[in-house]
Amino acid sequence: MSPKTLKEIERAIGSLTTQEVQELYVWLDQHFPQPIDARVQSDLSAGSLDTAIQRALDDETNGRLRPL
Repeated sequence: MSPKTLKEIERAIGSLTTQEVQELYVWLDQHFPQPIDARVQSDLSAGSLDTAIQRALDDETNGRLRPL
């Protein structure tokens, strides 16, 4: 029987082992990436973040970072 309602899906997820939950997270991330993840990946591929990344690396190299 395949789950058809949100409540059935929630019950099914609630019965998963820790390992199965981790596998579900991986599957969801692969099939339904969060919009921010897709945006970051797109920006990285397009080189839109290159300047910001280089500036951060330079700041680290030159000791201009503070611990959070």
